[in-house]
Amino acid sequence: MVCALPVRAQPGHAEITQLEVERGEEGILLTAHTKFDLPTPVEDALAKGIPIFFVAEATVLRDRWYWYDKKIATATRHMRLSYQPLTRRWRLQVSSGPIGSSGLALGQSFDTKEEALAAVQHIAHWKIADAELDPEARHSVEFSFRLDVSQLPRPFQIGALGQADWNIGASRTQRIVLDAQR
Repeated sequence: MVCALPVRAQPGHAEITQLEVERGEEGILLTAHTKFDLPTPVEDALAKGIPIFFVAEATVLRDRWYWYDKKIATATRHMRLSYQPLTRRWRLQVSSGPIGSSGLALGQSFDTKEEALAAVQHIAHWKIADAELDPEARHSVEFSFRLDVSQLPRPFQIGALGQADWNIGASRTQRIVLDAQR
């Protein structure tokens, strides 16, 4: 008798399970779902109240046969996940730039770590470029998602250097199909 066990993502290994690119009235929209489990050192840092930063980047490229593909647009989304031990709540802040002390970020609170991670892992209808793309040319989107160690406090940056547990990341490229009707 063979028994199939549920597949779990390995700690530190991320994969992009869904990537959709569509053209809406407001521009090129990206929907992505990333799957990963937090490694033990990252969970320990979160439990101690140290925020963890994730970065999602999308680049729209126009194909060129004679040179490298031309960058049409680039969008970045920074996410700061933190646990507040006193209130036992999880907080996620999202911004288009690095999140600092300026407070220019959208914030949301969660009761459980699973809810907070689900919000980090799912990006829906994110505008990555304006709608004006040349219908005669071929375009693609390079999407990447990673844990940003450079925004951690200095002692953690030094300790995380060279450790595979702190390397969470995935990337994927997808072709943009433009509707002929537009």
